[in-house]
Amino acid sequence: MQIRNLGGSGLRVSAVGLGCNNFGQRTDLETSRKVIHRALDLGITLFDTADVYAGMGGSETVLGTVLGDRRKEIVLATKFSKPMATDGTKQGASRRYIMSAVEASLKRLKTDYIDLYQQHDYDPLTPIEETLRALDDLIRQGKVRYIGNSNFPAWRIAEAEFTARAANLNRFISCQDEYSLLVRGIEKELLPAAQEYKLGLLPYFPLASGLLTGKYKRGAAAPEGTRFATTPRLRDQYVTSRNEEIAEKLQAFAQARGHTLLELAFSWLAARPQVASVIAGATRVEQVEQNVKAIGWSLSAQEMAEIDQITK
Repeated sequence: MQIRNLGGSGLRVSAVGLGCNNFGQRTDLETSRKVIHRALDLGITLFDTADVYAGMGGSETVLGTVLGDRRKEIVLATKFSKPMATDGTKQGASRRYIMSAVEASLKRLKTDYIDLYQQHDYDPLTPIEETLRALDDLIRQGKVRYIGNSNFPAWRIAEAEFTARAANLNRFISCQDEYSLLVRGIEKELLPAAQEYKLGLLPYFPLASGLLTGKYKRGAAAPEGTRFATTPRLRDQYVTSRNEEIAEKLQAFAQARGHTLLELAFSWLAARPQVASVIAGATRVEQVEQNVKAIGWSLSAQEMAEIDQITK
């Protein structure tokens, strides 16, 4: 397993990370246990979860139950700020909420520190300096090692960077955003901002919710039990004529070179600037094994240019 620095920080993470949103939701405890242990055995060190995953706390609870002594082997990343109550009382990035949210996550995860604590969404109601000061306090207390952001617009990333510099506070070292061969919108502004401020990029939905796995065929119904079969919202979002056409061309491109579409999707991301770890979920042990193998293709400059032509 290749290990990379996360942005300009000294935090080292595996080039393939494990997205933990399925635990406690699509996978039961024993299946989750098998997936987690196999990921550890394969050298995956970045485990990415969030307080809201699996019905508000379910994923963190599973990780806390399963990891045990192996907690110290991993970089444990979780998130805060999305609603953790239906009445609007538990959400956002105020000092008051952050201090309670981190304690709740630590308790569910059965640990006394979080390696990477990420703001899941920008909070328009809270000044960024208040948020950063609260997070800085958590780092000074030893409850958090590093901080990151997720789903921030590029100008908010710049705002956070300059606020941290001016106030001499710990800064964000990473950004977690959707990025794949089919969803390349962050390249316009966010990716240049990440490069400028040395933020490590943690792309989520690297397979466009499964469209880049090669298991869906144009014009055919989604196979039973797959994400598109069980979640119409995602199917409607990703299954467009444009995306299906691009996916077909990419599959032909990969097959002509003796590779799978999955390998192309992962290897392309791993070769992109600022990408530290490609985060992918798994509901079965076999999926983890496939994901780890999938970044082994070293794409040439010419191949990268051809991919740009297909996906532009």
